[in-house]
Amino acid sequence: MGKTVLIVDDDPTQRRLIQAVVEKSGFSTLQADSGDSALSMIFGADGHNIHVVLLDLIMPGLDGMETLRSISEKRSELPVIVLTGKGSIDTVVNAMQLGARDFIVKPASPERIVVSIRNALELNTLVGEVTRLKKTSQGNLTFNDLVGSASSMRSVVAMGERGAKANIPILITGESGVGKEVIARAIQGASERSDRAFVTVNCGAIPENLVESILFGHEKGSFTGANAKHLGKFQEANTGTLFLDEVGELPLDMQVKLLRVLQEGEVDPIGSKRPVAVDVRIVSATNRDLAEAVRQGTFREDLYYRLNVFPIQVPALRERHEDIPALLEHFIKRFNAQERMSINGANHETLDMLKAYNWPGNVRQLENAIFRAMILSDGHMLKPQDFPQISGELPEFTTKAEGGFSALLTKPQETEDDEKVRFLDRDGHLRTLEEIERDLIEFAIENYSGHMSEIARRLGIGRSTLYRKVREHGVDVDDVRSA
Repeated sequence: MGKTVLIVDDDPTQRRLIQAVVEKSGFSTLQADSGDSALSMIFGADGHNIHVVLLDLIMPGLDGMETLRSISEKRSELPVIVLTGKGSIDTVVNAMQLGARDFIVKPASPERIVVSIRNALELNTLVGEVTRLKKTSQGNLTFNDLVGSASSMRSVVAMGERGAKANIPILITGESGVGKEVIARAIQGASERSDRAFVTVNCGAIPENLVESILFGHEKGSFTGANAKHLGKFQEANTGTLFLDEVGELPLDMQVKLLRVLQEGEVDPIGSKRPVAVDVRIVSATNRDLAEAVRQGTFREDLYYRLNVFPIQVPALRERHEDIPALLEHFIKRFNAQERMSINGANHETLDMLKAYNWPGNVRQLENAIFRAMILSDGHMLKPQDFPQISGELPEFTTKAEGGFSALLTKPQETEDDEKVRFLDRDGHLRTLEEIERDLIEFAIENYSGHMSEIARRLGIGRSTLYRKVREHGVDVDDVRSA
């Protein structure tokens, strides 16, 4: 999970000094003594494991500028930080024009080097996340953008790539949270309709009385509340792709209308005098067993066979545990970029714990668990206690307040005699504000021996407000003082 920095310098002493600084900050290092050897490593089989390059400009043979030029031409996404003893304006300008992310004049302080590396990595994360978001919004997400390489996912990718090439209805099945919409978007991005609209409809989230209008549209005045013409999702997706998520939740009468659209290639908006032709690629998804739903009479058999022309089964996360490290790194990058965090990864104990967990909520649960862990984390590496609902360990928080307030937050496992004011209940969830406030007031009364003026001052409220809260919470001052 750690990032690797390639140090390129012909001076072995400089390489060792920089190596010590970089590795002390938690990064791995590789070394090259010339531009030629650096390029061999960067463009070699393991070049993808290099995340930042620290490049000296003055070297015999292939100098730093030519090395930088080659990296920019072939691997422009790889951040290069230039190190040199000559910091002239012309040199700086030339290096930046060739794609250098930063320019450091030697001798540089360790802090300056580490900050430059972290900034380069953060910028790369932001650029990568923006690129991914653009691809998703523009319908250009492809199977190369999917995270993970488990054997079960490789078959999904192979099927998806084949199905994308033909204008064939695809049914994606799998448990909730496995990423069916991501697969659907990759199919769109790999198809000839990649530059067209990708419209998503969650069939299970539409009120039953609005399904027809939302899917097929309506004319102005066709029913009460129809104040304007509405095209409907099929017409919005015309010449593009319509993704029918949770298609198994459609009411039976709407299944009949959907079947007709698929057979005839035209929709009948409510109130319209004539049908409207549509050219739409249909990709459906469900977490239900549609074959069983057909047997139970809750899903039409003819529609089932119409949608299930090219089925793709997405495996649950518990069937692809080897993808968890890659997914963990992906989500950490995303949340670092979105929330301006600085988490570097997870330690081995945490990774083993995540790989051993069953993940009933699949990738969606993993994503949410990582986000929560990053918020709880006090360091740059995620630890098991940052995942309390999985590890069973609750994180211990402390405040920086003075006196007795330094222990306001304690672990729920502690005894009643030890605990003071807890933010979390026994299950690891936040307690209500009213409960926390009552405990805080009782603790303050006990800690300051019932001196209400001092308590009010410490809590930052007026005495009248304090007495009002004491009455509201039913706190007996004498009992608390004698406790």
